[in-house]
Amino acid sequence: MDMTGEYQITAPRDVVWTALNDAEVLKACIPGCQELEKTSDTEMNAKVVLKIGPVKAKFNGEVELINIEAPASYTIQGEGSGGIAGFAKGHADVVLVEDGEGTILSFTAHANVGGKIAQLGSRLIDSTAKKLANKFFDNFHDYLSNDDSEEEEPTGQ
Repeated sequence: MDMTGEYQITAPRDVVWTALNDAEVLKACIPGCQELEKTSDTEMNAKVVLKIGPVKAKFNGEVELINIEAPASYTIQGEGSGGIAGFAKGHADVVLVEDGEGTILSFTAHANVGGKIAQLGSRLIDSTAKKLANKFFDNFHDYLSNDDSEEEEPTGQ
């Protein structure tokens, strides 16, 4: 599965970079994330519960940040096991570009799944992955935008 995306974030690039490297921020933003522990400057362990179609699984995984070019880009790679539900492994290249007072975050991701979840078919897996990515970036944007404003305006102006 391959996926790309681009998101406009209303925060300076250094703030976005810091948040993307903060385990507590990521835990709050990753859909279904129950635990996220930073084990080194570039490694984390995670427990995430996901429902993909009729299959609900708890994934235990390890994530590593490589090719770090602070505060502009990195590659996040990882793999997780969901027991009998299967496994997932992949990587994403993340790039941050300054855009006035905000930041454009773009990514290119590639993932492989196996086990029961792979039997669900690529259309269901792809659509679920896109929904999860969009939910993460919505949560991330909301987290960074949660200054004093209580407004919930759509971001596409």
